[in-house]
Amino acid sequence: MGKGKVENVGIHAMEIYFPSQYVDQVDLEKFDDVAAGKYTIGLGQSKMAFCTDREDINSICLTALHRLIERNNINLHDIGRLEVGTETIIDKSKSVKSFLMTLFAKEGATDIEGIDTTNACYGGTAALFNAINWVESSSWDGRKAIVVAGDIAVYGKGPARPTGGAGAVAMLIAPDAPLVFDCGVRASYMCHAYDFYKPDLASEFPYVDGKLSIQCYLSALDNCYNLFCKKMRTDDPNFKGLLSLDGMLFHSPYCKLVQKSLARVSFNDFLNTPITEREKKFPGLSQFNDHKRENTYFDRDVEKAFMTYSKDLFESKTKPSLHLARNVGNMYTPSLYGGLVSYLISKSPEQLIGKKFALFSYGSGLASTMYSINICNDMSAGSKLSKLISSLHDCVSLLEKRKKVEPQIFSDLMQVRTENYHTAPYEPSGPIDTLFPGTYYLNKIDDQRRRTYDRKL
Repeated sequence: MGKGKVENVGIHAMEIYFPSQYVDQVDLEKFDDVAAGKYTIGLGQSKMAFCTDREDINSICLTALHRLIERNNINLHDIGRLEVGTETIIDKSKSVKSFLMTLFAKEGATDIEGIDTTNACYGGTAALFNAINWVESSSWDGRKAIVVAGDIAVYGKGPARPTGGAGAVAMLIAPDAPLVFDCGVRASYMCHAYDFYKPDLASEFPYVDGKLSIQCYLSALDNCYNLFCKKMRTDDPNFKGLLSLDGMLFHSPYCKLVQKSLARVSFNDFLNTPITEREKKFPGLSQFNDHKRENTYFDRDVEKAFMTYSKDLFESKTKPSLHLARNVGNMYTPSLYGGLVSYLISKSPEQLIGKKFALFSYGSGLASTMYSINICNDMSAGSKLSKLISSLHDCVSLLEKRKKVEPQIFSDLMQVRTENYHTAPYEPSGPIDTLFPGTYYLNKIDDQRRRTYDRKL
């Protein structure tokens, strides 16, 4: 039976997976014959993880989920909801969640709600909200929920390719959590745009309108941030936006956009400050008094001035969240949660107690939400927090154990993926020995397009 209203619903445990191979962005700059610094400084990226044809969306989600179950000794009968957020679609009908049930069915645990949720990079957040809503609802039966977000982000040869990446995150959701979701202050902005979309079902590659994509992202941020602040102030009239938050985390298509986004938040704070007080709070920026939000998405002067103004805020509140994004690339749906993992491991549990973060989730097309997480104040629950952080250190330590691949080999492996995207029957040729222990991989696709997987021991 349901247990009535529950308190402090949020994340108890997290597991993050990224592939065991990467290409270095400095090497890629040379290989692509572009100016030095174009990817490393211009995009803010250093390494990009990638999958060979041995891995697909089912396998990377299986790997993250299995690790979460093992590391936290989860009793599978104690899970009542499992939902997947992804935009990496390999079947128009069968959900990734249904593949993940192979881990549960062995134990006879089949009474589990939830399927896949899809809208570009936002699907993981939607799945997470569904899980939290379920635990807080009259449908809840007292069990825990698991959310898995995963994607393989690949682009054709050209300027978009270095913004790829791959990864998966699995999160355990329940009451009395060390990371607690704020109630009643989610601020969403949803509208129709063709900034990035995947209408060609025969290809892994998206259609991207780069300039429109940045405009959509920043306008969604403006809308979500201002509404979020308004909702926060109904509970706390002294809420001062960014200055009242200990951290601000963003979906990260590439790290430089995140730095520009934090500057954008400061620009919003500037516009929201009465003109008479602006010079005191934002010294030397009064030349922007008459600027309008909607006319400044590509205004270099505004961008530069507010990036300079917010430099220290960025260093303390946002930069620690970019460790995985810089070294793995854009993971799509898990990107924001890779940011959360990165921020958590940058501090000790004692430094995190009682802190509040805002998180901005964006998915093209478009769907976006800003919401907040509080790290529990309860020192007796400190062990939950230390256990969570210590397990995340273990996950992230695998970054140092990855294998660097030369750009030509990377390009060849991408070509194999591209050429065989719709081939059946198919036996993958990618190496198995390079995979991390415990990784699931595609064994074969038969003539009925049924996929079978093995796990590397």
